[in-house]
Amino acid sequence: MTVFFIGAGPGDPELITVKGARLVASCPLVLFTGSLVPPEVIAGARPDAQVADSAGMTLAEMVEAMAAAHAKGWDVARVHTGDPTLFGAIAEQIRELDRRGIPWQIIPGVSSFTAAAAALGRELTLPELSQTVILSRVEGRTPMPPKEQLSDLARTRATLVLFLSVGLLDKLAEELIPFYGADCPAAVVYRASWPDQKIVRATLADLHAKVRREAIRSQSIVMVGRVLDSDDFAPSRLYDPAFAHKFRKAAKTGSSPAGEKPKPSANRAAAQPAKQKS
Repeated sequence: MTVFFIGAGPGDPELITVKGARLVASCPLVLFTGSLVPPEVIAGARPDAQVADSAGMTLAEMVEAMAAAHAKGWDVARVHTGDPTLFGAIAEQIRELDRRGIPWQIIPGVSSFTAAAAALGRELTLPELSQTVILSRVEGRTPMPPKEQLSDLARTRATLVLFLSVGLLDKLAEELIPFYGADCPAAVVYRASWPDQKIVRATLADLHAKVRREAIRSQSIVMVGRVLDSDDFAPSRLYDPAFAHKFRKAAKTGSSPAGEKPKPSANRAAAQPAKQKS
């Protein structure tokens, strides 16, 4: 018997993985987060399965249900929203299962942050503009570790993806503007991939006001970074005809002569300090 922690995806029932859907359809016990997982994901459960909404359950109650299934020799589909390894609160469940000697496995899912990026139609990593994505949250009732304050993360000027933070946009702007600038693009995607999905595009300076007008208070991803609206970035070297790799030889002719280093993009050139004259 195994407890399968299954990522149900961000909301669209078709974004659960094939493996996740197969396990939901085969396990005798299905525990799902009813406040976030759409009922269509659970609709494929076998007719004789016990299906329980964990939204109102405590950790002890969920673990006891899993332990009871284990005693019967049943597999369990423990269905979480998005990808269970990101803000999924599965570690505490796994710790209790380990104490009882109950085997488990994690089945990855499509995260709400990738669904939000898809909804915005943006790549979060652009050459020479941002090659780092930071997944985090704004400190609220749950404290952040000392070295993970938002102002510390902001010093990187990387693309920021913030979970559980849409109710703290005023604090977010206050901490980020000194590093990213008031005009830095920002966006909020509410219920990415759901039928009632909403997108708010703004700058750090006016994001809070725009989101408040839409009455968005939860279930949202916040994104900040220049990648959200920039078309001024270097092309990928991967597709440059002068760039050789394991699967392709460098062309003798093309946009960049073989052996010639590509010229820096405007972004990269602007980032280089000017050389002082001697």
